[in-house]
Amino acid sequence: MTSVRRDEPVRPTRRDEVAAAGSELIGGPIGRRALLGISRLTPVRVIALVAIGMFALGMVQKLPCYNGGWFFGATSQYVHACYSDIPHLYAGRGFADGLIPYFDRLPGDMEYLEYPVLTGAFMEIASWMTPHGGSIQYREQIYWLVNAGMLMICAAVVAVCVTRTHRRRPWDGLLVALAPAAALTATINWDLLAIALTAAGMLLWSRSRPLAAGVLIGLATAAKLYPVLLLGPLLVLCWRAGAWRAYGRAAAGAVASWLVVNLPVMITHDGAGFHIREGWAKFYTFSQERPIDFGSVWLLISQRTGNPLENANTYATLLMILGCGAIGLLALYAPRRPRFAQLAFLVVALFILTNKVYSPQYVLWLTPLAVLARPRWRDFLIWQACEVMYFLGIWTYLAYTGNGDKHQGLPLEGYQLAIVLHLVGTLYLCAVVVRDILLPERDVVRRDGDDDPSGGVLDRSPDVFVLGRAYHRPRHAVQFEGAPQVRWGAVRE
Repeated sequence: MTSVRRDEPVRPTRRDEVAAAGSELIGGPIGRRALLGISRLTPVRVIALVAIGMFALGMVQKLPCYNGGWFFGATSQYVHACYSDIPHLYAGRGFADGLIPYFDRLPGDMEYLEYPVLTGAFMEIASWMTPHGGSIQYREQIYWLVNAGMLMICAAVVAVCVTRTHRRRPWDGLLVALAPAAALTATINWDLLAIALTAAGMLLWSRSRPLAAGVLIGLATAAKLYPVLLLGPLLVLCWRAGAWRAYGRAAAGAVASWLVVNLPVMITHDGAGFHIREGWAKFYTFSQERPIDFGSVWLLISQRTGNPLENANTYATLLMILGCGAIGLLALYAPRRPRFAQLAFLVVALFILTNKVYSPQYVLWLTPLAVLARPRWRDFLIWQACEVMYFLGIWTYLAYTGNGDKHQGLPLEGYQLAIVLHLVGTLYLCAVVVRDILLPERDVVRRDGDDDPSGGVLDRSPDVFVLGRAYHRPRHAVQFEGAPQVRWGAVRE
């Protein structure tokens, strides 16, 4: 077995041809004699600054809406591709009137806030920092600015956590910081709160702190539902490695933190006893009752066939169950235990692909997971390009449908092509990750001598339960003979 220096950082400009070509803008690939780590501008600080800079550019892109598009004209916010839920929900969900989420009933069809508790708290805190005087337009502008400032902190946290999760690959964080689709969608909604908590949880798991990681995953689930899916990959990986104690601590931490946040809002008491508060349950009932919506494969099928697909919930649930079963079998049959980030990406991507809605901001959910699962510039940029095309496609389609007889924008067939593009882009990245799992010698992380740097207690642990064959050197891996090899149970260096 080739000896690998575990503390030597991986230099992407020497491993990735796209990174090497892009580095010409700043002087070319890093040299063999370059001194790393002696400047105050460490990789973490550089990437955090780049993430903040890209977020600020995304805010600038919203200026046409800030200056009037959110408030005037039927389609101005779509023509300029700068739509955001944030200013509209300031008044639409009662924050402008001082209503308390989940407790006070809202006027109109949406009786209660349809977001999880921690996101509702985030929205409420932002409303406290918004002036209560002045015109409603001015207050909505300030509310968006306050939320943008808080979300910018979340974006920096995500970039820093990804940078530190793979110890020897800090510069992979640049993929997160420079992601164009992420910059464009960062202030559409409040997703970055859950993403930051999830990224921090994955960082703590990589540091072999399962209880703290579970607590953060539970908090992330209290902000958005999807982070709970990460407990599935951890289950099958810990099963294969026999790390049941670590999994139990993570699961217990997740359940406990979720209950601590939710119970005060969930349970109410009256003369008849304790029962579930209707306002708290709104998120779950709304998710269940919501019809098929923009961006999803179900919308594409419905539009092409004319079938309303009233049973889309059942179809999506069945596909999700089957897909999770397939991912579980992949994890147990793979020649080497998959990396945690690889399975996390696959299960969240499956959830998005089978969901009734695939909103443009869902690209934020996948961005840090994609970087950790497949830190390869070419594949990442292909996927990002597909998502940017969809970002432009949905707004120009809404401009087309909202312009009356003018029909200025993207017609239905063009929008359907945009849906296909971002579905295919995500499927492409999934296929590459699955290939890396089945052919671990092609995994760029493992080719540099690591095993599972995001795996924490799983990193370099031997298997105790495998359905497939034990690790064997594949016959077709001749081109990788010079790469460092890692065996299960290898002594940590």
